[in-house]
Amino acid sequence: MNPKETALLLIEYQNDFTTPGGIFHDAVKGVMENNHMLANTVATLVQARQLGIKIIHLSVSFAHGYPELPVEPYGILKGVAERKAFLAGTWGARITDTLPCAASDIVIEGKCGLDGFASTGLDFVLRNNGVRTIAIGGFLTNCCVEGTARSGYDKGYNVITLSDCTAALSLEEQQAAVSYNFPMFSRPMKHDQFLQAFIAEK
Repeated sequence: MNPKETALLLIEYQNDFTTPGGIFHDAVKGVMENNHMLANTVATLVQARQLGIKIIHLSVSFAHGYPELPVEPYGILKGVAERKAFLAGTWGARITDTLPCAASDIVIEGKCGLDGFASTGLDFVLRNNGVRTIAIGGFLTNCCVEGTARSGYDKGYNVITLSDCTAALSLEEQQAAVSYNFPMFSRPMKHDQFLQAFIAEK
């Protein structure tokens, strides 16, 4: 892997997930604590910047009233609307201070569904930057991380899922996604395996 052709995609590291007081924090904190996903992500981010890997933050947000969603949403987005999560301009929708953006980072806006490619310019940005490999971490493991990985696979990217930089609503869901789903459309790795691949190349 070439760091100049690699991007680290950080999906929905927003206060409503990452931070005490966030609307969905209590739902994911068990898995976050179990696999140390936030600390692992910080370590990956720091090293990735030093290696020259492109950092891309991909957050989700909605206008008041959730006009981006169907009149009668269902599934995970029904819960988002009912609990008024990830409202644009609110603290909950902001990227956590634990992962501060650097001037060289890219923040992709416009995500209002599960697949990070579907309603955004992500593919355009990746191709403009010559990216061939995407390494994905974030929330939820079996939802937006999985959806984005599947789409990236179909688009011809070399997809890596960072298993210990992801969190789901339960350990059962986390383990099922990492063990059974991720290998079908990505190369699952722990964050230190991912970083070591670049260090070994040097």
